[in-house]
Amino acid sequence: MMSDTLAGLFPLLAGWLLDLVLGDPSWLPHPVVGFGKMIAFCERRWNKGSYRKLKGALVAVCLIAGVFILTLSIIHLPSSIIHLPSSIISALLIFYCLAGTTLIREVRAVFRAVDRSLEEGRVQVARIVGRDTSELSAQEVRTAALETLAENLSDGVIAPLFWLAILGVPGMLAYKMVNTLDSMIGYKTERYKDFGCWAAHIDDIANYIPARLTALLMVLPHAMVSGQWSMITFVRHYGRHHASPNSGYPEAALAGILNCRFGGPHYYFGELFDKPFIGENERELTTDDMKKAVRVNRTAEVLMVILTGFCLVVCH
Repeated sequence: MMSDTLAGLFPLLAGWLLDLVLGDPSWLPHPVVGFGKMIAFCERRWNKGSYRKLKGALVAVCLIAGVFILTLSIIHLPSSIIHLPSSIISALLIFYCLAGTTLIREVRAVFRAVDRSLEEGRVQVARIVGRDTSELSAQEVRTAALETLAENLSDGVIAPLFWLAILGVPGMLAYKMVNTLDSMIGYKTERYKDFGCWAAHIDDIANYIPARLTALLMVLPHAMVSGQWSMITFVRHYGRHHASPNSGYPEAALAGILNCRFGGPHYYFGELFDKPFIGENERELTTDDMKKAVRVNRTAEVLMVILTGFCLVVCH
């Protein structure tokens, strides 16, 4: 019984430890890069003419379903064909779906860069945000990095593990396609508002529970140590202060823990989006804030791995 339990947990633990140690090495081919190329091809081919919303819906549904079916097929291929046990394949795919270590490295690099010069900080933060960074102040660079750290804790760690617990490794890969679709075409700009409409809505649905779970995993340990249970009310209030129905919750959790302010107007693809503020304390952010935010992220990540492992054992 114990050996069966450990065998069931092996892919999760191995995949998570690989991400913890390696992150996302630039030399290693990544499935999400392939997802991006497929989405870009479909967008160039069909995001024109009439029925853009319908064409975008078909593209999104077909790509998501295709990834789920393909992953399911790969996992169940006979070992004589692929020469690897399914548990090893599953561990590698889980590793590919997790982005916790890479995200933390990128955010640390932003803070180091902006401490050297504002221009370096703008260039570095442009690697992890979709907004225009050319006119950002040093405070806005740091704010953008921490907002991304909170939001992508949900997208890059908690949500993939949530869908792993619900639908297995195929569900985890399908979620990554959902998230990639939204990050590439899920914008309300003139170019994408119709074609990417379904991609954005599917992403909203897929992240509804994970985003709120992320905020809970961030806030609960902090509240238990500090006794600041009012933080939960803070998250419930400010979590709705975001253009996205989901992203505001992890951002509000981190803003509450750091006692700072996120949000405000940003430029995306040359268009100004006036986002509400999250929090009220417009104070200067420091490297110490970044270090505290990283600890919050890691704690939430560990708790989610434990929770996912429990679900996998119970359902095994």
